[in-house]
Amino acid sequence: MKRLIQTIKNIYKIEELRRKIGYTLLILLIYRFGCHVVIPGVNPEALNALQAQASSGLLALIDMFSGGAFSGASIFALGVMPYITASIMMQLLGIVFPYFQKLQREGESGRRKMNQWTRYLTVGVLFIQIPPYLLNLRAQMPPDSLVLDNTWFYTTAVLTLMAGTMFVMWLGEKITDKGIGNGVSLIIMVGILARLPQALMGEINTRFTASGGGGPIMLIVELLMWYLVFMGTIALVQAIRRVPVQYTKRIVGNKQYGGVRQYIPLKINAANVMPIIFAQALMMLPMMFGARALGDINGFWYNFVFALMIVAFTYFYTAITVNPNMMAEDLKRNGGFIPGIKPGKQTVNYIDTIMTRITLPGSIFLAIVAILPAFAFRFGVSQQFAFFYGGTSLLIMVGVVLDTLKQIESYLLLRHYDGLMKTGRIKGRNG
Repeated sequence: MKRLIQTIKNIYKIEELRRKIGYTLLILLIYRFGCHVVIPGVNPEALNALQAQASSGLLALIDMFSGGAFSGASIFALGVMPYITASIMMQLLGIVFPYFQKLQREGESGRRKMNQWTRYLTVGVLFIQIPPYLLNLRAQMPPDSLVLDNTWFYTTAVLTLMAGTMFVMWLGEKITDKGIGNGVSLIIMVGILARLPQALMGEINTRFTASGGGGPIMLIVELLMWYLVFMGTIALVQAIRRVPVQYTKRIVGNKQYGGVRQYIPLKINAANVMPIIFAQALMMLPMMFGARALGDINGFWYNFVFALMIVAFTYFYTAITVNPNMMAEDLKRNGGFIPGIKPGKQTVNYIDTIMTRITLPGSIFLAIVAILPAFAFRFGVSQQFAFFYGGTSLLIMVGVVLDTLKQIESYLLLRHYDGLMKTGRIKGRNG
């Protein structure tokens, strides 16, 4: 406890870090305030049916990512999910079209152009997602819940929801530019954490009030299992396979360069949370077409197909994010080589073989984490609290917290303060 207090004091002493953290908290506070602002023309007291619909199934996942804004008919109801969808589509376009491949290799200027295209694509995604949301809103609410049930209301609602999502995107970009951490990821994480107290209190009430709830013993067992799942997820996020690299010696004047041994950190889970997002997006299609077997998120077939798709998408996304040819070329250009492996094609094959081998256990572990909420629900955990036992929510929370703490620690170490951890530095997702 004494060390924690000293670390907080050290953070406060660094003016730049203190300003960035304060700015980030202010932006997140603005976002949470907007999540409680209802769409103009909707009666907030008539949202019980919509909230009941979003308490289970895939809609509950969407509601959790938006911090309850989805079920509350908020101006931020769709959150940053349209932006995430557009980002995924842009990455897929980068595989197919040479123009976007060129932008991805142009550094900062290319990144700005890609972000501009992503914004344009987000507007297109909004035009597709907003009408179904409004139609579902109208179907779930009583007839007198809308002040004006006409074309004017739907027009203003579409513009309001679109402006809300674009404003949330802007808030995320401001956090990334002037705050601490990745803005969009922090906004998603805050939305997830906003649902945690309610889910935890609901689980506590269930254990202590319901007949056969198990009482405090069962609650302690659940919290212990939750802790173990957290530890396993952190291990999955941070696990790397270190490939040794030797650099040739070069003598320039009286100084020697190279000759040192370093490592290439190859992540066990190089795709992070993207395979789960891909798979969840596709798993929503059967529900739209009325396939009941694949519409139950706690059912066997849903989770079986979901796990297989995560394994497949993990290999797919790892293949497009990890480029062994580029790694081999960089090593050769800088005078590096893997001991016992010839530079060039053999190095490419060696790195590709290692990635293939370590991706298999990584993808299986990722699939297990993704379907853990269904197992937790089967063992009596409430639906809302079961979502925190795994899946996208847990991976996002762990990854974002580690990355943010890593940035804070870099500021502390730069000013010669101790890091956040007593046993060593935080490695984060980049090892």
